[in-house]
Amino acid sequence: MTPVNWAAFGSAVPGLAAIAEERFRRHRHHVLATLRKDGSPRTSGLEADFRGGELWLGMMGGSLKALDLRRDPRFALQANPGEGTDLGGGDVRISGRAYEIGDGAGDGETKAWYVEEVEPPQPFHLFRTELTEVVRTYVEDERYLVVQVWRPGEPVRTLRRT
Repeated sequence: MTPVNWAAFGSAVPGLAAIAEERFRRHRHHVLATLRKDGSPRTSGLEADFRGGELWLGMMGGSLKALDLRRDPRFALQANPGEGTDLGGGDVRISGRAYEIGDGAGDGETKAWYVEEVEPPQPFHLFRTELTEVVRTYVEDERYLVVQVWRPGEPVRTLRRT
């Protein structure tokens, strides 16, 4: 599978990308799922950042979720549903792989750019993502549950259930 960053996803499916990004921008904190050493899931709060055509995941230095991603880059990111049961815009989940941006050759400039743009608390881990799936679920006309699924190289698949 060809790696796909946020910009490539946005070019392939601009409507779904705009809805997904708006859904994540609506709230500051979201839920990240990673895999522990033993393979069991770990969920953690996280601030996701869309900047420069990438979906970035920033984490406190030494955090367990960062150590999980160093060991196994697979992740799932769930948009904060907000208050109550009205998901306003639907539920959005992003899956993929996250790769740490270090301080060394090549990565150092990227991390310096990010620090200048965002001013995150130090020390921190920064991960660039490659997407493997984006899913949006919402209710249409108070009658249908609609699920839109996108995977790299495939058109959006839309399923409707009553």
